Amino acid sequence: MKTAYPNTLIIDNPLFPLATKALETNRSGSETSVLAILGSTGSIGTQTLKVVEHFPEKMTVFALAAGSTQLPLFAKQLLKFQPKLACVPTHTDKQTMLPLLNGGFKGEILTGESGGLETIAQQESVDKVIVGMVGSRGVSPTLAALKAGKLVLTANKETFVSAGHLIQPYLPQVVPFDSEHSALFQCLCPHKKPAEVEALWLTASGGAFRTFSAEALATITPAQALKHPNWQMGAKVTVDSASLMNKGLEVIEAHWLYGIAPEKIKVVVHPQSIVHSLVEFVDGSFSASLGPTDMCVPIQYALSYPHHWGSISTVKRLNLLEISALNFEPPQRDLFPCLGLAEMALRLGPWATATLNVADELAVEAFLSEQISFVQLPCVIEKALRLAEQAGWNKTTIDLEALLAHEQWVKDKSSEWLSV
Repeated sequence: MKTAYPNTLIIDNPLFPLATKALETNRSGSETSVLAILGSTGSIGTQTLKVVEHFPEKMTVFALAAGSTQLPLFAKQLLKFQPKLACVPTHTDKQTMLPLLNGGFKGEILTGESGGLETIAQQESVDKVIVGMVGSRGVSPTLAALKAGKLVLTANKETFVSAGHLIQPYLPQVVPFDSEHSALFQCLCPHKKPAEVEALWLTASGGAFRTFSAEALATITPAQALKHPNWQMGAKVTVDSASLMNKGLEVIEAHWLYGIAPEKIKVVVHPQSIVHSLVEFVDGSFSASLGPTDMCVPIQYALSYPHHWGSISTVKRLNLLEISALNFEPPQRDLFPCLGLAEMALRLGPWATATLNVADELAVEAFLSEQISFVQLPCVIEKALRLAEQAGWNKTTIDLEALLAHEQWVKDKSSEWLSV
């Protein structure tokens, strides 16, 4: 496979452009933000609403969107926050919702996972779109929001994995939500020059199986994989964390967010999850961001940037005097090859990262339904990459239309041999 990116790639930008729109619009800290939250019943969405509820004078919810799996919770959210717009994937979902709402919701309910989300993301009244949904479904509404001039606050790393090259022109409108990227973002502010950065260091907890042997990894069950030692996250992210694929996806995301060459993005295992990431500068100094293992903290900072609001009551503050040690170690790449696959895909180009993204989603679904074992996760991804190259996708310019076609091709091909 030939590498599409030169080893010294740095996106041609004199300063890190991330969130410059937020800096311009939120400088006074007095404005009330109008939010649309995509994925409101997921881990990111529910914690975002917790922050919103704590600062009602600073934020108001205009629109909420959710999938089909937690409609009773979504109904409770609509009744509590009373947004003007709501969105569910299908008309059947809407009919299921109506009795749960019992006439108490006064807004409009849209349907259609793609069109409905894009409609919400482009609403004139909305100034911030929170993308908390998981998977490549986030690509189209994210691009729709950016093209409409919205500020996008995102924890949807898969959007950058599949379509980072399409998001890159809109970086001034992007604020990262993930704890690792929030940490890098804070360490790099105020907009240090890329030439000053020696390396970005993404910390990984190591997941639930950091100390497992190869033999033990072969016996892992989905229930075991869903028990993260430090964080409370959704199923897909938790499995990705256990396989180190989550960190691989973050490497790709970091490349597009900060315009840093792939070989300058490092991964280090930090079991305590206290240091959320670090920036190493060319003079040998480091900046690190430390904090509690609570997603409300980076979510709140993304919502408040460039300000720091007071802590919400549910967040347990970090006590430095209680920290006995901060340990760092290299990832075990031989036992967790998903990290290397993600790094390889980044070097190969957008066709490979899009393939990796979809194949990973399918592999995690297959693992959770016990179709494949934990150690087969990287096998599914590697096979998909090989098939995509053989089919000539590495010679295709991946615009949005081609990206959607490619993702569907990967789904179809992978489903064929996963079902055998």
